[in-house]
Amino acid sequence: MFGIYLKRELSRRKKAALVIAMGLALGIALVITVNSVTAGMQQAQDKVLKSLYGLGTDMTVTKAMAAPSSSSSGRPKFNFDAKSDDSTSQSSDRVMTQGGQSLKSSLVEDVASQKGVADAVGALSLNVTKVDGSFTQGKAEATQQGGRGGGTGQPRVQGGGASFDVNSYSVAGVDVTQQDLGPLSTSKITSGKTFTSAQTDAKVAVVSKSYAKEKKYEVGDTFKISGTKYEVIGIATPDSSETTTDVYLPLKQAQTLGDSKDKVTTIYVKATDSQQISAVKSTIQKNISGTTVTTSADLADTVSGSLSTASDLATSVGKWLSIAVLVAAFLVAALLTSSAVSRRVREFGTLKALGWPSRRVTRQVVGESIVNGLLGGALGIALGLGAAYAVTAISPKLTAELAASSGGGGMGGRMGGGAAQQAKNTVEIALTAPVSVTTIALAAGLAIAGGLIAGAMGGWRASRMRPADALRSVS
Repeated sequence: MFGIYLKRELSRRKKAALVIAMGLALGIALVITVNSVTAGMQQAQDKVLKSLYGLGTDMTVTKAMAAPSSSSSGRPKFNFDAKSDDSTSQSSDRVMTQGGQSLKSSLVEDVASQKGVADAVGALSLNVTKVDGSFTQGKAEATQQGGRGGGTGQPRVQGGGASFDVNSYSVAGVDVTQQDLGPLSTSKITSGKTFTSAQTDAKVAVVSKSYAKEKKYEVGDTFKISGTKYEVIGIATPDSSETTTDVYLPLKQAQTLGDSKDKVTTIYVKATDSQQISAVKSTIQKNISGTTVTTSADLADTVSGSLSTASDLATSVGKWLSIAVLVAAFLVAALLTSSAVSRRVREFGTLKALGWPSRRVTRQVVGESIVNGLLGGALGIALGLGAAYAVTAISPKLTAELAASSGGGGMGGRMGGGAAQQAKNTVEIALTAPVSVTTIALAAGLAIAGGLIAGAMGGWRASRMRPADALRSVS
């Protein structure tokens, strides 16, 4: 009886049922869209952070660069021989550490022994400035004096000059025995191979895809740094964004180039429990003084640009807007249901006169409202999925600006506060809008809740009607 009556009443009031369902559908669709876009922005931010940290890295340990002394400017110097009569090409490399003050390699073991630390590995960030070109000496030519008794005047130097090209690139020293943690963990080898554990001091290199393209390097090619020849054994492509590290070398080779024996600039740390990162950070700072510990949460605060702005809007304005629209949809559904009950005075009064108890009348109204809610939920989920699919298909581009020291140098270079002239590293991310099962379940729950709220209000009003009300409504 309940089902037959429910079906008949919904069929009679199709327009009213559709209006209530569409109101709920719009609110639910907005909730799904905002949640999916917010999830997409979170994924985009995670990609940016992973491009800096590397998979599995929870924090880094560095030491801020000390202020330069008055006796040294800290700027690179180059010495060239300009006495040659020939236009001989000359070249000079200047290798400098970056990313903060150097730390003793022994600190890596100290960090690894701290409570809550699963693993730790050291890396060395270098910046190489290469200057090459040639001088051309001018020629002294006599000048003709004016006047009657003309003769030759003082000779003047004609021509000559210098032409030099300056190239700056970043180098990261990698612990080849632990490549899953450190600067190279943000990339995958797409050509050639990576280091082996036996190549701790080998003269081999892995170069980034962008740098290989710029220099036209291929696997098997060689290049020199400060007179040392290195063979390219692999080309690395970053997992999620463009890396600022150009060349990866075995850690011992990087230490030799940078005159930093048994030194590192960054210690990459993996925690045993991702929920205890703050506690591990406090432990390291307490037990290893003079160091700066930076977590992914700290680094996220430095992200700016359109990604950060859009994320803030989605988190604050978007969520509040969706809540407001959802509440409005619930109120509209409740008011429409209550209004529909008012127009059914004769019907409910007659049913009560025939012996229907108030609870049965209330159950009938609530049942109709729940069906309207489920219909609105289905429409809302369909609209929300369509909106999320449209965002993913369009994939609008967002930019994330990250504080980075000039010249790159891996994450150590990015986070060594006073380590060099600070610059902005801009990363472009395509926005997606993934819809999770949790979001769908939330939408279904909201649909049922909307139906219950509307039904409760309408049922309460219907239960208060008396058979006499039906008789008075007869004209």
